[in-house]
Amino acid sequence: MKRILILNGPNLNLQGRRDRAVYGTESFDELLTDLRSRYPDKEIELVQSNIEGELIDALQRSEGRYDGVLLNAGGYTHTSVAIRDAVSAVATPVVEVHISSILAREEFRHTSMIAGVCRGSIMGFGLDSYRLGIEALDGLNCTE
Repeated sequence: MKRILILNGPNLNLQGRRDRAVYGTESFDELLTDLRSRYPDKEIELVQSNIEGELIDALQRSEGRYDGVLLNAGGYTHTSVAIRDAVSAVATPVVEVHISSILAREEFRHTSMIAGVCRGSIMGFGLDSYRLGIEALDGLNCTE
């Protein structure tokens, strides 16, 4: 079975409750139920942490355990050279995912530190960005 890691950063544990006008009302539990029913041939695991080092540890552990990673680094997207270095250090393909379009938000969110080392970036489609990320990994032949 092909395995996908959804790796979420700070504050994404509040999905469905936080700033609903930007992020919507659906929770990650609901999203996981939907994704697992859409892709029964894939094992999809979700890890969330508000701690930068834990995200780095999860990226480093992804090699040999997952066929691809969907990474929403949250606020660390714009600040973390360490997460960028971790993405570039692992062979596991990583697709950057964002619920909102970071380019349509505050100017300080316009720069992604990780985009340049990810296979691609998907943003602005709400939680559907994660489904699109799985499709992108399939297109990279990472999860077949």
